[in-house]
Amino acid sequence: MRERLLNPLIAIVFASAATASSAQQTVLRTVWGEPDLQGIWTDSTDTPLQRPAKFANQEYFTPEQRAELDKERAAMIDRDRHSERGTERDVSGAYNSVFLSIKPVGTRTSLIVDPPNGRIPPLTPEAQKIAAAEREFRLAMLQSTGTCKNQEPACAGGKYDPKPSPLREAPPPRYVTGRYNRHYNPEDVSLAERCLTGGLPEFGTAFGGSFRRIVQTPGGITMFYDVGQGQGWQRNIVMNGSPHPPANIRQWYGDSRGHWEGNTLVIDVTNFSPKTDYQGARENLHLVERWTRTGPNSLEYVVTVGDPTVWTRPWTVKQDFTKQSDGENRIYTEPRCVEGNFGLPGILHGRRIEEALFAKGKGPDPATRDAIAGGFLLDEDPLR
Repeated sequence: MRERLLNPLIAIVFASAATASSAQQTVLRTVWGEPDLQGIWTDSTDTPLQRPAKFANQEYFTPEQRAELDKERAAMIDRDRHSERGTERDVSGAYNSVFLSIKPVGTRTSLIVDPPNGRIPPLTPEAQKIAAAEREFRLAMLQSTGTCKNQEPACAGGKYDPKPSPLREAPPPRYVTGRYNRHYNPEDVSLAERCLTGGLPEFGTAFGGSFRRIVQTPGGITMFYDVGQGQGWQRNIVMNGSPHPPANIRQWYGDSRGHWEGNTLVIDVTNFSPKTDYQGARENLHLVERWTRTGPNSLEYVVTVGDPTVWTRPWTVKQDFTKQSDGENRIYTEPRCVEGNFGLPGILHGRRIEEALFAKGKGPDPATRDAIAGGFLLDEDPLR
């Protein structure tokens, strides 16, 4: 009788221990008791930020669609596309597929999960005016170049005129963050060419994907982002419950204030600099991030992006990250691309030489040459 009573009790004890062990594995914790998000993380598949038009009513790819997309994208590897020999687009091409990070296609048709159509919401009327002014200025810089003469995609919406536009000498509509075909001073060129990274929100790039290392200490969290071609950067999350700084204090990566909601790290990010830009949003950009460890090797990231001066409503992105080997994927935090790097002085020096030669009657008018035409394969990628 005693043995029959003990056996069920032993079974209950073992079942309870197994359940507790399983829960511990799911919610890993630091030695001081916080949910443990530490490690090097990356997304192991490619998912477009916005849903491609041909998949408008699909939230998920079918297995057949993923296989076909993987086949199409694999054909891009080792491809080195050339334009018509001797054209500006041909000689200015700097990238081929060697520089691209091509991973298997993910299951979802977009990283955006809200709105349900997987697309960034429409711009506000004021943001449309700003975008139109910037587009007009960009096209003015290209007006007398072969890019417009040959009706290439970069001149879509513009027209060719052999005479340089009067806007060529005008100031830009607002602080330059993208690429214009003018190189009068450092602030005429894009942030990337100045080795100034775009910052948050960060969803990876075609050049090397995106890795992030999360390090936690009691009362503090830091994240190092390794993105692009050496444009790594670091953010520190304030965890002491203090409020954001006053509105007149602006930071390149915004001000991050975090707290725990159960097992989820919630970070509120504001106070961005007006010199940064994400899809048109600048100093009024507001992010609410949620980081949740969902398993020993998995991390869920959900961020709601908002700016009432740019979009008609906030929108939400979801990414799933996989833990990487700390040894094999160790990140070197050396700033390999910093403002004042060799590229920017070289660009400006080259433009001054062209202008000096033209003044002496040698060579074409620099205003008639597109100095920013690209030559890589992103426009051929069916996911982009």
